[in-house]
Amino acid sequence: MKKLLYSLALFFTLTTSATSYAMAAEKPKTELTAEQKAELDYITKRVEEIKSMDKSTLSKAERKALKKEVKELKRRSDFLSQNVTLSLGAIIIILLLLIIIL
Repeated sequence: MKKLLYSLALFFTLTTSATSYAMAAEKPKTELTAEQKAELDYITKRVEEIKSMDKSTLSKAERKALKKEVKELKRRSDFLSQNVTLSLGAIIIILLLLIIIL
């Protein structure tokens, strides 16, 4: 019984990774407008600026604020690039729901 469960788990993980890779390859890229490109350039420069900072002199609250800012910049850049990410847990839940329904 354990071998069957391990085999099924292996099968699902391999098929989901292969499927997600194939879906990512099929997605056509949309061109960004000049305004979006400018914002993306600003985000990139700001993240590089934050990475090059000497964080050892900053207080804990300032480091926390920088970390929060980087997370927000990442969300904005993902939105501009129109990236959609699914966690492995979400993919497994979706697959289980599909198996139960079908």
